[in-house]
Amino acid sequence: MRTTWITRAETRADIPAVREINLAAFPTAEEADLVDALRADPDAWIDGLSLVAADETGHLVGHALLTRCHIDDTPALCLAPCAVRPERQNTGAGSAAIRAALTAAKDMGERYVVVLGHPAYYPRFGFTPASADGITLTVDVPDEALMALTLEADAPLPSGTVHYAAPFGI
Repeated sequence: MRTTWITRAETRADIPAVREINLAAFPTAEEADLVDALRADPDAWIDGLSLVAADETGHLVGHALLTRCHIDDTPALCLAPCAVRPERQNTGAGSAAIRAALTAAKDMGERYVVVLGHPAYYPRFGFTPASADGITLTVDVPDEALMALTLEADAPLPSGTVHYAAPFGI
């Protein structure tokens, strides 16, 4: 049975459910704690870019977060974390939340997004290896894991080093 996911921006009332989604999806509380820390960081948090995916009953099952980062001095967004309750993984909930987040970012006039993630998953959203555009990190990661996306065809990706928000610790 195919589920049509309802996506929307997180509300204050969703905060406990978003935390539960991240706690369920990951083996430790690290990602859930990261979301809380990013929410508390006015330099990182952007209202409207924490998106949830709900099933037809309104039960929240997925979450995707975009927060402020920079590529050198150029403002960009970081996609992380993305989470889906284990029993609803591989159903499209995560993809729906990510697509909604990217659309919301574009609608807000944002241009660039980076993600450090699975190289077989994120290209479906248009992400390409960041190194091809001269984008790097200050820490060593597999080249194929750092990807970037421009949200506007006429806005080529800038080159430079990604500077994440302080809660990321890198």
